[in-house]
Amino acid sequence: MPSNPGRRAAVCGKPIAHSLSPIIHSAGFAATGLLDWSYTAIECAEAELAGLVAGLGPEWAGLSLTMPLKEAALAVAAEASPVAVATGAANTLVRRDDGSWYADNTDVPGMVRVLRDAGLTGEPSVTVLGGGGTARAALAAAAALGAAEVTVVTRRPEARDELAPAADALGVSITGVDWADAPSAFAADAIISTVPKGAADGLALQVTWRPGTVLFDAIYDPWPTPLASAAIAHGVRVVSGLDLLLAQALGQFERFTGVSPAPETAMREALIAAASVR
Repeated sequence: MPSNPGRRAAVCGKPIAHSLSPIIHSAGFAATGLLDWSYTAIECAEAELAGLVAGLGPEWAGLSLTMPLKEAALAVAAEASPVAVATGAANTLVRRDDGSWYADNTDVPGMVRVLRDAGLTGEPSVTVLGGGGTARAALAAAAALGAAEVTVVTRRPEARDELAPAADALGVSITGVDWADAPSAFAADAIISTVPKGAADGLALQVTWRPGTVLFDAIYDPWPTPLASAAIAHGVRVVSGLDLLLAQALGQFERFTGVSPAPETAMREALIAAASVR
């Protein structure tokens, strides 16, 4: 396959040294013969993103964005995908032929993919734990899966109010549940946990797991989380943040390079090898 000489891409965020994205994308370049492509990590704070993007030369094909840049990415793009606009977040910036930047969100289709691959079928009932940026992506994934209503469990009631604009834009309604009542919300077909490390540990011994449920826990370090371990012990299908990291990277790779499908096997093997020595 012909290479596209001297093209560059990177993952940006702060902190960023821990990112496995360079390993995943570099493996993809090697597997598809894009030997002159490179992918690096750039530490960048939110206030620095506009200047960084403005200074990138024509050799730059795209950027992957992690915290705290997913909202700021929309401000530097000339245009954004409907899902990025609806969620108010973009994890991908793609350089277009005219030199402008297009913002997209591959977290959402990535989340849909890992849930479907785990066996989730039909138009499922969905419970989301958390009210931050990843929760907005989870609402979009629920909408894409066909859910008209999503149960949202948060530690702060006002966090659910903050999700309302995204829910309205996505055409889903929210049923709020307080954190103290979280175990009552685990009867759904899909449980999507977007809360920080440790926040859901206390639920592990409180939840009654329903056969057929799929748990997606966005954390991947440490893994398994107590919640994931409890689900596995009860025969519940579980997917992790590593599964999403790969799935969203596949979408980014295709947008950056124009190569479709992305070389999933090579990228997955590189990710697993890197994660195993962390």
